[in-house]
Amino acid sequence: MTDAEAPTIEFRSDVSVELVRSSASDSDVLFAARVSTAGEKTLEQAQSGDGATDRDRGLMNYLMRDRHGSPFEHNSMTFYVQAPIFVFREFMRHRIASYNEESGRYRELRPVFYVPGPERNLIQVGRPGKYDFHPGTAEQTALVEETTREASIHAFEAYQKMLDAGVAREVARIVLPLNVYSSMYVTMNARSLMNFLSLRTKREDSTFPSFPQREIEMVAEKMENFWRELMPITADVFDANGRVAP
Repeated sequence: MTDAEAPTIEFRSDVSVELVRSSASDSDVLFAARVSTAGEKTLEQAQSGDGATDRDRGLMNYLMRDRHGSPFEHNSMTFYVQAPIFVFREFMRHRIASYNEESGRYRELRPVFYVPGPERNLIQVGRPGKYDFHPGTAEQTALVEETTREASIHAFEAYQKMLDAGVAREVARIVLPLNVYSSMYVTMNARSLMNFLSLRTKREDSTFPSFPQREIEMVAEKMENFWRELMPITADVFDANGRVAP
């Protein structure tokens, strides 16, 4: 492959999240909860899909506060996520969703690599499980960017060299670093998403503090923004009860 044909290496410091499809509203929670006392009378509400009103907030707050979680499962959201592979490895530790990720066995991986932006904190302080992070110096920030770019370029050149020599994609990919971007679809319900958010966002109003890696928190924040538009009352009572998943 000549230099003119070589793919252009791209560096990013962000993540992408798209809401592909959804069937999720606050009313889904209400009809699922009320079937326990109203039975078949809830069918009209379930089939109409009427939105929740302010008077329903008390019931939803009760469900959240007392951790009656199953009514929050009768909905679905599918997201398309682009992020570096090390984020996905953390994400998939959450066995609360369905995942399908692009495969380095079946397609040539694109030369897109993550490089932390200048706003990314670099200094780790504290003990395991309770780390805090502080800004790095200008020299540390420059070192991280320069070293990451150099290592990514070298790794991709080695990957491309093996592919050009006829080596199988599943073998050639082993030289690529964890900061190469991948993409996946992830489908989950609101209860699962709240569990994910409680662990992967750092908020002062959380009953149980969490200390996520910043890059997966970036994904979580974007997912939460979409969810809040779909289920605003659920999101509000989640916050009001310390962001504890029911």
